[in-house]
Amino acid sequence: MAALDPLPIPAAVVMRAGEDLEFMATNPAFSERGLAPGEPNGLDLRLLTELISVAYRNDSGKAVKPWMSQDPIKPRRYDVTVARMDLRGMEWPHFLVSLIDRTSEIETHDSFRRETMRDSLTGLPNRAGFEDEVENRLADAPVSGRGNLGAFAIFTLDIARFSQINECAGSIVGDELIITVARRLMGRMRKTDVVARIGGNEFALFVPLRGTSERELMRITNRIRSIFADPYRLSDLEIQIDGAIGIALSKQGQTDCANYIRQAQIALKRAKQTRQAEIYTPEELDKARRRFTLETELRKAIELDRLELYFQPLIDLSNGFVTGFEALARWKDPDYGMISPAEFIPVAEECGLILPLGRWALDRACKVLGEWDQKAGEELPLKISVNVSAAQFARDDIPSMVSGILRANRTRPERIMLELTESVVVSDPARAVKVMNALRALDVSLAMDDFGTGYSNLAYLQQLPIDVLKIDRSFVTHMLQERDKVAIVRAILSLASALNMETTAEGIETLEIAHTLAALGCSYGQGYFYSPPVPASRAYEFMMERMG
Repeated sequence: MAALDPLPIPAAVVMRAGEDLEFMATNPAFSERGLAPGEPNGLDLRLLTELISVAYRNDSGKAVKPWMSQDPIKPRRYDVTVARMDLRGMEWPHFLVSLIDRTSEIETHDSFRRETMRDSLTGLPNRAGFEDEVENRLADAPVSGRGNLGAFAIFTLDIARFSQINECAGSIVGDELIITVARRLMGRMRKTDVVARIGGNEFALFVPLRGTSERELMRITNRIRSIFADPYRLSDLEIQIDGAIGIALSKQGQTDCANYIRQAQIALKRAKQTRQAEIYTPEELDKARRRFTLETELRKAIELDRLELYFQPLIDLSNGFVTGFEALARWKDPDYGMISPAEFIPVAEECGLILPLGRWALDRACKVLGEWDQKAGEELPLKISVNVSAAQFARDDIPSMVSGILRANRTRPERIMLELTESVVVSDPARAVKVMNALRALDVSLAMDDFGTGYSNLAYLQQLPIDVLKIDRSFVTHMLQERDKVAIVRAILSLASALNMETTAEGIETLEIAHTLAALGCSYGQGYFYSPPVPASRAYEFMMERMG
């Protein structure tokens, strides 16, 4: 069989005589690698017998199977192919056996796979690597008599203020912070735990548990939190940071790591608000699905103009006349009915729909004002207040947006008031001053909404071009029963007077409160005592009745 000799791959001709196999010829590559059965690296005889049986029966006359040699220094990986040889005059069937060495190819693939499973910055597993490692652990975990895997928890950790650190100190410092956090985490966790970086500033941990007692979870949480106890020294900076922690606990029969991560991230979102570690509950998934559904339906509602603007009258407390209205978005979904703004506004802010929603509200308010003027046959002495959320204020070019909408509707700027919350100032005071001055330059009025409930900075308040302070309903509704609230209202009214600002009290529900506020010097009021928010047609009727 000299024809085998030139072949660059190991090859041999094998004859099957009954149950026995006999090597009739081998080429130099086969012999040099010591692949003959019985040698230390020899081909597995059982594998060869199996492949020859399959090839003998197959219509194709071929059979292929991977095999790894037993070389103690470096095992080789082959694809072993057996092909039936049609040789005339032969009493017993003959087979050509060839081996293709796949070692380098497999090692390259494995190396590439390992690289794709690792975070290049920290060397920790990335999300895919974490899921792979955890699911392998769960698959190999001992099973108890009842069929339960050992208890475990998935923790997700988010570094607070990371984007600000990145922006202010630069990406190199940000990378250094991530690396340091990773090192501290690895130093705090046990060998049985898995630590991974699954996002920009987000880490995940797989932690086997002895049980799911609150004490054990608290102990692990405190161990994770301890990485923030000491300041981080990065380049020339010393930074004190904190983090939020979400926890998902294992459940019988659930081994999908991606699902556990998702649950822990849902809990993490709540933890960012409560500033304490939070454990995922099934109700949160229902809420998350509800938010996702609301986002989808709200997007449709904005595109298909299914939202409606309601109007609550603003009353001059000195004479009872209507001086304007606050415009409030309302959403009646065909399937879900009336959806509260307290539910859909946060969803809009979170997913970015607050921008088109805010623009729609201002545009619609201007259009309604024009329709009322046309119906009355004159320009009505009214001012419409429109809310601008902190999220819209931060993301939108507010002066340009307002100017464009007013121009498109031919609405005089003096007839529009924009209501802003204190949070727009807290997040970026310098930008807030700049934007608000640009709005005042358009002759639009500005009101500070829910005043007294946030983190007011009186120094900045003095610099802001605010026309009206709106006293939050929480100070107004039961003020006659609680002296502290009367004192707070009086203090706000004094502050507004000192800064030459007018005031509007929200949440007026009784005549007594209206009279008290007027006596204290409050300029305007709104609340259910006068009227709840109503559709534009009813608001117009209310105004006409009130104006006689």
